[in-house]
Amino acid sequence: MHPSEEIYCEKSGKLKGKKIVMGITGSIAAVECFSVIRELIRHGAEVFPVLTDAASKLVAADALEFASGHRPVVELTGRTEHIMMMSEADLLLIFPATANTVSKIAMGIDDTTVTSMATVAIGSGVPVAIAPAMHESMYRNPAVSSNVEKLKVWGIEFIGPRTDGVRAKVASKEEVVETAIRMLSGGSLEGMRVLVIGGRSSEEIDSMRLVTNRSSGRMAVSLATCAYEMGADVELWMGGCDVPLPGYIDTMRFSSVSELRGMVMDIRHDIVLVPAALADFTPASKAKGKISSDSGLDLKLVPVPKLLPEISKRCSFVVGFKAESGLGADELIAKARSRLESYGLKAVVANDISAAGKDGSSVIFVTRDSADRIEGSKDEVAEAVLARIAGMI
Repeated sequence: MHPSEEIYCEKSGKLKGKKIVMGITGSIAAVECFSVIRELIRHGAEVFPVLTDAASKLVAADALEFASGHRPVVELTGRTEHIMMMSEADLLLIFPATANTVSKIAMGIDDTTVTSMATVAIGSGVPVAIAPAMHESMYRNPAVSSNVEKLKVWGIEFIGPRTDGVRAKVASKEEVVETAIRMLSGGSLEGMRVLVIGGRSSEEIDSMRLVTNRSSGRMAVSLATCAYEMGADVELWMGGCDVPLPGYIDTMRFSSVSELRGMVMDIRHDIVLVPAALADFTPASKAKGKISSDSGLDLKLVPVPKLLPEISKRCSFVVGFKAESGLGADELIAKARSRLESYGLKAVVANDISAAGKDGSSVIFVTRDSADRIEGSKDEVAEAVLARIAGMI
């Protein structure tokens, strides 16, 4: 068994059966291609490296063969590797792409292994994704910028770059993998604008103390990531959370329910998912500074107006989340349907609060006419929820 087979589908099978040709060009970011190759394999892809002469000076062919399980193409021969490989490829991923390579592809110049692969891929309709890496001044050069836009018009996907004022850094391996999954998933939510509101709200007692709820934000991130993979244009509004946020998804942060309420007027989305743990109560008044801890504290809480009805006025397809404690399935479904009717929702995802903060989850997806139980990891539940939503659109 080749070492690459040991990690095959280790994380998921989302790219199972997909053949990805990775074109590696002469940017120093080429040294990051090993981890990207391994991550693609962990999601089921078969990766075939292709090196330019310049890239061969930065990364060793033997190391790439170890990473991928395939001997890299380093030159084109009478075997017409560019024709043969593209005839079987599901995706050409150029990681990293130099300014030189981007411009050559736009001009139809194929004088390297990678540009020849690109010429054939574009001409035969194989999807192409490019992850640029160069100095930012080069990326902003009018000729390079024009060529990037030209390639986008041709339908080529650009991943990144991440700019810091000096460098246009190559995209992270997470963004590259998610984009590959997005491009090869079939796009059941393609063209849809999806908003996910997650995390926990915090209501201030004084300048130091808060009233809040338990929520890691993991389900919101899973939903946003899955919607992105399904082709949606995704935005994430996140309160407090304990998980990293995906850098490739547009994200806005909020703290309190009142702050979130001020953002609701900006909703222009086709689908809104609200797995947030929003406060039901807030202190009747906020103390200035820090309340002394030398004596006891009587805290008066007042109800917070519900946000879901306001969100439903801005979007016709809203999915709420209902967490209860100690209820049987029938009672939980009844509560969810009551919420669905009174708030004008399309569906409610109901669960017991015992799942909060855990890796796995068990929920019931409730509509007016059905109630389906979904169990699994947060990612698996998110995929199942979004699959049902896609079937309702």
